[in-house]
Amino acid sequence: MRRLLALFLLVALGSCSGTERGQGLYIQRFFGECTSDYGTATDIAKAEGECGIITTMINAFRAAHPEARVSQNVVAWPGYSQLTAQLAARQPPDLVTMHSGVIPDYAGKGLLESVEPYLAAAGIAPAAFTPASRQGVTWKGRMYGLPWDTHGGLWHVNTRLFAKAGLMKDGKPILPTSPEELLSQGRQFRERTGKPYLIQSLVGDPAGAARTLYTYMMAQGAPIFPSPRRIQLDTPEGRRVAELFRQVTAEGIGTSNMDTPAAIAAFMNGEGGVYPTGTWMIGQFETEEKTVGRPLYKSYGVFPYPALYGAPVMFVSGHAWVVPKRERTPAEKQAIVDFFRFMTAQGSNWARTGHLPALQSAVDSPAFLSMPHRRDIAPVARIGRALPDGVMRQNAVEGLVGEEMAAAITGQKPVERALSDADRRVNEFLAEVQ
Repeated sequence: MRRLLALFLLVALGSCSGTERGQGLYIQRFFGECTSDYGTATDIAKAEGECGIITTMINAFRAAHPEARVSQNVVAWPGYSQLTAQLAARQPPDLVTMHSGVIPDYAGKGLLESVEPYLAAAGIAPAAFTPASRQGVTWKGRMYGLPWDTHGGLWHVNTRLFAKAGLMKDGKPILPTSPEELLSQGRQFRERTGKPYLIQSLVGDPAGAARTLYTYMMAQGAPIFPSPRRIQLDTPEGRRVAELFRQVTAEGIGTSNMDTPAAIAAFMNGEGGVYPTGTWMIGQFETEEKTVGRPLYKSYGVFPYPALYGAPVMFVSGHAWVVPKRERTPAEKQAIVDFFRFMTAQGSNWARTGHLPALQSAVDSPAFLSMPHRRDIAPVARIGRALPDGVMRQNAVEGLVGEEMAAAITGQKPVERALSDADRRVNEFLAEVQ
């Protein structure tokens, strides 16, 4: 059995053996591999895309801090199985990229260091981060990651079609402020353009449907998780949201048969008014906006989810840098401090990916607000909310919730059954989590 475990760890660790790890700062990240284009680049301002920017940032840090002796491992997204194997072998990296929703799974097992001592040594006050980004890395009152950004769903809008539908005012799209307005504006849009108002990726994309349900239940003040191990979606608030988007789909105001690639293509080809998807798509749609002859040419806008109920609140997540627990030398700890200080100063450059900066001062900065569309999405840093502290396995939970919410929206299941099935599946799953 021990031989099998050793063989498993050897295979799972891949490029992360102790010999290859070296003695300096070992960074493990996702966001893709692009050394053929950015392998030696250090001019961060000239880099493009998540992969190009993060690769160039690490190159620049390596050049500025040769004493840190940086080595890097790029994992296939998201890389958590590999990290778990490294932790089991007691050979974890020094710094790892992690989604904020995953932090409870590792912090709750005592596998991460609190980053507060590193932040203090770097001169970075926790209060400097936006509420959304700080909440995302907090577990039982302690910060277990350097907040790197805030990301979540946005309404990406084809303004040319909105103008044709008579839904523009003073150069801005008129977005609904209630469920009734969503339906009436959607019908008006469909009648005047002949196209669906909402492009929905409901096939094989549970995250999108879950974001919609979480966001509009939060807006109604509904406690999605009355306790960290119990979800409660089959409520008047949950049914209200699911029934609204079921009606949107049933009336043909929204699409029902697209997966993510089809939805992206439909939006870029001008086949609908709004595509609710993530911050990470801004860069690609901006390219379309600037390309003569493309349907989105000079016809693109992007905004937070409209406030249909009560408070303007949005479910968000974020990326963070975490520090797996292991013994470290003072030099290795200093390298982490230097890395935190360096990367925190790069928030505006990282914002070119579409994600919002983690520092409030960066969100408020002229550099960020002068970028295309960023003034419109800046409120996300204020109205964004993560799931409650202590909820484990958030990615898996999101998958279960999204499957059932999509079934409700498309009419595959009655709304009440879909939500009660979501509650049952999630609660049975969380009851098994150790």
